Amino acid sequence: MLHYAEKLTRTPWDMTEADLIPLRETGWDDRAILDINQTTAYYAYVNRVADGLGVILDEYAKGE
Repeated sequence: MLHYAEKLTRTPWDMTEADLIPLRETGWDDRAILDINQTTAYYAYVNRVADGLGVILDEYAKGE
């Protein structure tokens, strides 16, 4: 699942149906795969919106 999410985040243009095979082989059903996909895509979207607007994280959110 983490390999799938990482590839979707870093190189979404390289995703193919073949990327779903390892997920299905380890027991993820289509609903779970959809949830993984949507959660990953949502966080990518939110981070790009924040970065594009120059949002600065407060000290707590940066872990300092």
